[in-house]
Amino acid sequence: MGMIPGNTLRRYLLNASAAALLYGVIMILIRYRVIRRYEEWVLIQIGYNIILAVSLNLSAGFMGQLPLGHAGFMSVGGYAAALFTMSVNLPPNLELPIGLLLAFCAASAFGVLIGLPALRLRGDYLAIVTLGFGEIIRVVILNLGFTGGAFGLKGIARETTVTWTYISVLITLFVISALIRSRHGRAVLSIREDEIAAEASGIPTTYYKTMAFAVSAGFAGVAGGLYAHIQMILDPSKFDFMRSVEILVVVVLGGLGSIFGSVVSAASLTILPEVLRGFDQYRMVVYSLLLILVMIFKPSGLCGRYEFSLGDAVGGLGARVRGLFSGKGGASGGAGS
Repeated sequence: MGMIPGNTLRRYLLNASAAALLYGVIMILIRYRVIRRYEEWVLIQIGYNIILAVSLNLSAGFMGQLPLGHAGFMSVGGYAAALFTMSVNLPPNLELPIGLLLAFCAASAFGVLIGLPALRLRGDYLAIVTLGFGEIIRVVILNLGFTGGAFGLKGIARETTVTWTYISVLITLFVISALIRSRHGRAVLSIREDEIAAEASGIPTTYYKTMAFAVSAGFAGVAGGLYAHIQMILDPSKFDFMRSVEILVVVVLGGLGSIFGSVVSAASLTILPEVLRGFDQYRMVVYSLLLILVMIFKPSGLCGRYEFSLGDAVGGLGARVRGLFSGKGGASGGAGS
């Protein structure tokens, strides 16, 4: 069995330590009421928006496709998780994670079902087809009795917490980051760069496109499950075309092909409407203006394809410190001689 390289293991430990430290700080702030109930709700909203943006970036940024049905997968996951938790009587700490796992599986299954025919198309045609599938999902939910129809699904328990949202975000970031760095991820990236050349090189492009699309849809379903159990009601009208466009705007603003950019953009565009709550009805106007400005001055997005690496940052800082002290030592030695 292969061993994890020492450098990679150190990076994993460093990232895990940083994640645990950040979680500890958040819990302390909640414990001492620095972060109150309203701020907790905003943190949860930031969390599931990060999951939506990063998962869509897998399809739109790393694979180079243009799907417009992400809200449909979010709704599938939300209804799957909510219907499960409403039909069982388990402890919340067991009920919600099982519901989120079910949400991932249900949304992934729909991703495969839709991806197999749709991903044979490219560009604008793919966008139109996925948009159509997303609207079909919404209309079907509207006409089903057990989903509550147009009145929405009510009576969902409030089980989403900062802890479960934080864990879900970490799992999403880790899985998608690890996938992109694997040989499967390199195959996905080759499809983005030149699909014809990738297929000519023997890469099964349909398989990898469907796989990436299913993973992307699955994590959108997890975000839907978190959303359902914080809002406590699911309204089909919330998962329309504009919701998919909002998620795409977040990805484009952050940078197509940048996980770090999606995190920064999702957090910023979630906080912005809360800061400007009096102008909430103009949210899409602000989004549009931001998108126009970014496209004019930074066409590749705020972060382009840049990825922040904690290991590189710490290593670079350590090298500067060592260089600083070694320089001083050399200067003093020269003066003494």
